[in-house]
Amino acid sequence: MTHQPTQSPQFFLTAPSPCPYLEGKFERKVFTHLVGDRAPEMNDLLTQGGFRRSQNIAYRPACDGCLACVSVRILAGEFEPSRNMKRVLHRNSDLIGAVHDAEPSTEQYSLFRSYLDARHRRGGMSDMTVLDYAMMVEDTHVNTKIIEYRRRGPDSFITGRGHGPLLAVALTDTMADGLSMVYSYYDPAVEDRSLGTFMILDHIQRARAAGLPHVYLGYWVNGSRKMAYKVRFKPQEHLGPKGWERIA
Repeated sequence: MTHQPTQSPQFFLTAPSPCPYLEGKFERKVFTHLVGDRAPEMNDLLTQGGFRRSQNIAYRPACDGCLACVSVRILAGEFEPSRNMKRVLHRNSDLIGAVHDAEPSTEQYSLFRSYLDARHRRGGMSDMTVLDYAMMVEDTHVNTKIIEYRRRGPDSFITGRGHGPLLAVALTDTMADGLSMVYSYYDPAVEDRSLGTFMILDHIQRARAAGLPHVYLGYWVNGSRKMAYKVRFKPQEHLGPKGWERIA
């Protein structure tokens, strides 16, 4: 009998379930566990191959007869904001994002709950408890950080942290070739700030400052209004049968 090396990942396939993006479609996922010393290396390789991370799981769609989910990454070094995006940056110039270890807090969960109730009441995450949220944040074996966005204060230029209530949060993985935005959410009461767009723009700036070429946004689904925003950030690359291809 031959034995597989213990460090070799094992992949599994989920049963079909209703697609959350395209009505009448069913989805399946192939997944593996990201654990142990090789987890950061595996996360890099799998993300570059079209996988996404959720807790200690890396997954990608494996749907019968459907290729609608397309992995998207922004070319951070070449990105130029549109006029509207420049207005979003200006509108949020009073905010600062402070980087923390991937540790949950009651303030984060309160904001997360408000966001889900306002924006995704019927989504797959709508019934997440505080314990579920804690697992989403801290169950990671890779280089994961929480970025908390608040208004700037008089000492923010020294401390790197803001003041007042929490307005937005991003859960982000740092990889060898970029930043991967695992999940982000914001205060739905300040819709006029376009905080979802702002956090992506902020991550582009962070990737540039760190000398990282990419910002990974996960999947764009052609035909899904929920995902339409992702193709606004150009130039970007889409993962297809021939590998990553540039979209001007």
